[in-house]
Amino acid sequence: MLSGEVSGQALREQAGRLARNVKGVAEVENRIEVAQDLESRVTPALRRLHEAWLGFIRLLPVLLVALAIMAAAVLLGRWLARRQGLYRHLAANAFLAHLLAQVAQGIVLIGGAALAMLLLDASGLVNTLLGAAGILGLALGFALRDTVENYIASILLSLRRPFDAEDYVRIEKHEGFVVRLTSRATVLLTLDGNQVRIPNATVFKGLIVNFTAHPQRRFTFQVGIAPDEQLSRAQQVATDALAEVDGVLTDPPPAALYQDVPDVGVSLTVAGWMDQSTHDFLRVRSEAIRVVVTRMTEANVAAPEATIRVRRAQDGGTKRQEPKPATGTSAPEFPTSRDRSIERVVEQERSRGTDLLDSSKPPE
Repeated sequence: MLSGEVSGQALREQAGRLARNVKGVAEVENRIEVAQDLESRVTPALRRLHEAWLGFIRLLPVLLVALAIMAAAVLLGRWLARRQGLYRHLAANAFLAHLLAQVAQGIVLIGGAALAMLLLDASGLVNTLLGAAGILGLALGFALRDTVENYIASILLSLRRPFDAEDYVRIEKHEGFVVRLTSRATVLLTLDGNQVRIPNATVFKGLIVNFTAHPQRRFTFQVGIAPDEQLSRAQQVATDALAEVDGVLTDPPPAALYQDVPDVGVSLTVAGWMDQSTHDFLRVRSEAIRVVVTRMTEANVAAPEATIRVRRAQDGGTKRQEPKPATGTSAPEFPTSRDRSIERVVEQERSRGTDLLDSSKPPE
């Protein structure tokens, strides 16, 4: 039988456990009472608080050393992250050099934290944190799967570089000038001035058409010709007209080919080549259409008619009107040089952020 008075319930239960562990004891009757008066409660609490304060004072030098280790790790990590020249020797790609700097900074911080924990004899806390970090990392891995995929794709795009900044490309169904490559998306600027952000995972796995990878580019358009027209003459007029357009190359030469026979006429496909480094693609194509149509009108090249006209034959039938010779009147020319206005907008957009494309390396 246990009797007496203690200051807390924990002490009462501890006395009961000790009595049961005595050899030969079959049963313990615990009649110990927990003190309820103020002095019995306050005095032990003050004593424990005083002991905790003394323990903190004894631990304070060790705690200060641990804080100093963490501060030194933070400063060393930042110093290592700013040494970009060192990482550029290890990885020529700017994106990989930045990634290596972040990895080095993270390793230094983790090492400083582990050393501080060991100094504080917090191995139990370290194991708990590692377990929690593993569970948290697994959860974040599923939640941020798309983000991680885009980040890895950005590294591969930076290494392989299928396009350069300011290139005009088509990615899936989106066309525009490449503004920059970020760690998440590829930013395009359309001809309408709209900004399009495409996830890098989509860019890496998608179909990419780079229109400016080669300076020479071919343009085509179609012209309708009447079926009773001299088709060879229409071809000659079209090719001669293309030769007059500023920006159309003579090598490869212009071409005019029949590729389709609609119900109301013959479709003539007119094609020419231009140099994108000196002229604008849309301007050259527009001027080529204008000049070809003008020259065909002057040469009386008949266009197909969508309606059917019924005429009464007179004096053995009507004769087909012979085409009039071309007057040779020169049509006013429109500029076909490169449109610098959209390029200035692209340069302004590029100045607003960093680009992960490394222009010093050859493209893929």
